[in-house]
Amino acid sequence: MMLKREDFTPQRIDELIAEARKYGPYDALTHEERENSRQDFLKNRQSEDGLWVFGYGSLLWNPAFEFDHSMPARLYGYRRSFCLKLSMGRGSAEKPGLMLALDNGGSCNGRGFYIPAQKVESETRILWMREMLSGAYRATECKLTLQNGEKVPALTFVVNHQHRRYTPEIDIDEKIKLIATGEGYLGTCRDYLSNTVTHLEEINVKDQYLHYLMRKVENAYPKKK
Repeated sequence: MMLKREDFTPQRIDELIAEARKYGPYDALTHEERENSRQDFLKNRQSEDGLWVFGYGSLLWNPAFEFDHSMPARLYGYRRSFCLKLSMGRGSAEKPGLMLALDNGGSCNGRGFYIPAQKVESETRILWMREMLSGAYRATECKLTLQNGEKVPALTFVVNHQHRRYTPEIDIDEKIKLIATGEGYLGTCRDYLSNTVTHLEEINVKDQYLHYLMRKVENAYPKKK
């Protein structure tokens, strides 16, 4: 399932949280907390011009917000990690999953998306409802190196180490199982991994970590023919 910007309304967010809580506790930000986070980021960012956003996972193929243009980019100081447990989206109570976040250390290739100044207000509202539903991320201003060599301030979403869904020490066999079997209303974690790899390869990026996980998933849980 592809997300559309029309999917991100306060009413829809309330419905998703209520559905998740039918099956147990689900940490989520209130609308006020989410909006305060957005306003704090916008107030403290370095520039009042347009906004670059760094995509490293599903934003690569399904950003759902409007942008003017995009290009490959590299972020230093953070790396991809499957470290966030899922019980909604691409996971459920019956089939929990695991998804990517940015964690400390190393570097990460992805794509930068440029939102022009006149759309920053409207499109960050969409982004905060998309990425800041549960508070599992921290909206962070970073320095992004674009493919053309330009270094620009950008928004990215880094894992919140204090969140209960953060699982940095998860056993590799359990990690593979969650990726291979996780499924929810947005689809499967397995497809999420595959789509990320495919769209990185389109910009000539071969992420060794993701390819390693794909091999492990395919070997341990081969697809039925």
